[in-house]
Amino acid sequence: MSSFPIHPDCPDLARLADDPVDAALRAEALAVEAENAAERDRFNQLNALEEAQQEGRGVTRRTFVTGAAATATALATTQFISTRASFAATKTGTLVHVFLFGGLDGLSMVAPADDPVLSKVRPDLLIAENSGIALQRGFRLSGSFAPLRKYLAAGQLGFIPAVTDPRLSLSHFQAADACNLGGLPAETGGRGWLDSLVDALGPGTAFRSVGIGNTLPRSLVGNNPAIALNSVGSFNLNGDQRFKAGTAKAIKTLFTGINHPVQDSVQEGLAALSLAQKLAADGYKPAAGVEYQGIGFAFQQLAHLIKGGANVRVATIGMGGWDTHEQQGTQDGGYLFNHMGELAKAMADFFDDLGPAAADVTVMVSSEFGRRVSQNNSGSDHGHGGTVALLSGKKLAGNLLGRWDGLAKLDGGNVPEYNNMFNVYGAVAQGRFGLTNTEVDKIFPRQKYAPVKLFA
Repeated sequence: MSSFPIHPDCPDLARLADDPVDAALRAEALAVEAENAAERDRFNQLNALEEAQQEGRGVTRRTFVTGAAATATALATTQFISTRASFAATKTGTLVHVFLFGGLDGLSMVAPADDPVLSKVRPDLLIAENSGIALQRGFRLSGSFAPLRKYLAAGQLGFIPAVTDPRLSLSHFQAADACNLGGLPAETGGRGWLDSLVDALGPGTAFRSVGIGNTLPRSLVGNNPAIALNSVGSFNLNGDQRFKAGTAKAIKTLFTGINHPVQDSVQEGLAALSLAQKLAADGYKPAAGVEYQGIGFAFQQLAHLIKGGANVRVATIGMGGWDTHEQQGTQDGGYLFNHMGELAKAMADFFDDLGPAAADVTVMVSSEFGRRVSQNNSGSDHGHGGTVALLSGKKLAGNLLGRWDGLAKLDGGNVPEYNNMFNVYGAVAQGRFGLTNTEVDKIFPRQKYAPVKLFA
């Protein structure tokens, strides 16, 4: 411990804070601050002396703060170490991965219009002709995506059908896990594919990897720092509000001038905390005409961060309610139609709200698997060959993307794998960030990347 007094104006800990832990932390910070001042004075004198003796050739020394090491070790496992990064990013733009938990019926989102196979095996789950939106190559889009019509017309909205991977089972847990990891746990070491992607993006801010929600999704778990938050305002120090400012100041004092890697982590964590608090204090007003609802509130948090200058590179949003074994309601007014409509409105609001900033953003929507081609009474069962949706500020190569060879020959009742899931994921990342094939290869172990043309 330091030999310096706590502070002449603070004879006991109780006067520093009500909570004993906060009080002890702040007392130690005051002691370190006093020692820092003395050490700086001493080394300034040494430098001045050496400069005089060596004809102006001064010697640079680093200060070592007694008593800070134990506290550094204690805080090394907190949220601050998870924000270690610099503020210079080498790749630009933001990729938002929206994961639909439950297994989206992709054929209720986009499907070949007037297909004889579909008319025969799923007559009650067809996309309505009167409200459906025509796509390229004879496909029809659900009318629930009407909020995104202007982005479709601008070449910024597209869909990839028949997307899957042979490593996916029809278990929600196993398939979702593989999708988020970019392969099986044994292949990836339990590391998320978005975390692997961050390796290729270079350094960034503490907010470069963000998961909107209570917990960090598997796709962001790994070697790089990431933050999980429900809202911008929820990113804060725990404890009594009265002492948060003092506690943050104490932590900053403790981790200044210690010549240790944790110093950078803590400084970046505090910088992130400061930005989040500023954004929350300023409040957020979406662009004119934007009214976020439902899942849209998650998109609003990202809009707040992006427009606030947080330099988000990868982000995730999760949305449940896609396991439609019964009462699926593909057509106007049905359950799935309305659920897709909620998502479409949120995506449209997000891009409307971002305005010019949307040019650097790509939203990819996917699910752990699709549904079987045949209906099961009023719903559909788990199946392969799902659909991926893209909304991008960068123009797409079309509104129906990837390979499609029809439904004449099914894969055990499922849509065949015409487009490998991880090739699609990789192509999205490549198109957004300008990655090389070699860089994409490193993201998905045991998967030889085969590019899919998605962007114009």
